[in-house]
Amino acid sequence: MRQEIMSHYGIVREFSKAGFYETERHRQILRELKAAVQQGKFVTMSGIVGCGKTTTLHRLQEQLEAEGEILVAKSLSVDKEGVTLAALLVALFYDLSVEKDPTIPTRPEKRERALRELIKKRKKPVALFIDEAHDLQRKTLVGLKRLLELVRDGGGILSVVLAGHPKLNNELRKPTMEEIGNRATMFSFENVHGTNREYIYWLLEQCVKSGTEAQSLFDDEAVDRLADCLRTPLQICQHLTLALEAAFQIGGKPVTAEVVESVLAKDMNDLEPMLIRHGYGHKALAEILNVGQGDMRKFLRGQLPPGRTAELQASLLRAGVPL
Repeated sequence: MRQEIMSHYGIVREFSKAGFYETERHRQILRELKAAVQQGKFVTMSGIVGCGKTTTLHRLQEQLEAEGEILVAKSLSVDKEGVTLAALLVALFYDLSVEKDPTIPTRPEKRERALRELIKKRKKPVALFIDEAHDLQRKTLVGLKRLLELVRDGGGILSVVLAGHPKLNNELRKPTMEEIGNRATMFSFENVHGTNREYIYWLLEQCVKSGTEAQSLFDDEAVDRLADCLRTPLQICQHLTLALEAAFQIGGKPVTAEVVESVLAKDMNDLEPMLIRHGYGHKALAEILNVGQGDMRKFLRGQLPPGRTAELQASLLRAGVPL
């Protein structure tokens, strides 16, 4: 948001930097996640794009590090689709070793034994956090499950916390993944939908300067429209900004429902963006159904014949893809 717009409306902080909005649901998830981590479990936390799962994950990591009872390790690899078990073992060595530049054995057998001994020596449970985990390969997931068992057999406690799109939990529930899915503690992260109105006013209060009445920036109908149409904190932050920018152009204050309507994307809840929020792009969908990516693009854009469209819809529903 431009500085002149922020100054005009008395805003001193970007909405994306407002902090952590904690509901009772957030607190419950954090308590349950912490309990699962202490027991050395394989944990998944799924939620659509922008729902706040990464923020919640960081909150949990901060709490664990502050309490000091559980050691935190993180995978920093950006390309999760290409992440191997070996790369995750390196992350564990770097975060758990007391040495600045630890020596990591290159031979698998020696490396795994060294890691097991390292975890045992630290004398505390260890939690490995992996964000964007919906892109991890099956081989990597199986390797992580076996790593937990290896550490447990050596007298240590290791938990793995995977965070990703709903595709993550959907994939682990498949019969072909029961080796992992049946052992996993799964959380489905609910966003602030249902408390959107309260969240909007909280955001405004966090971001306006002292003496500015937060509720004066948007009229009630505008807030209602935003709360009804949007699903995630990411969407709300974006559309608050867009609405204020649009209102500034016409000198509007407070922002009205008409202005809000003008900035809402008409295709925001169409099939393709909805599936992408759940982790299913055209490539992933094509792989699930074993069809060409061109056909899948046409399906998402409503360009296939009705019969073919109905056939693909039925197949996706059987595969557990939300439509």
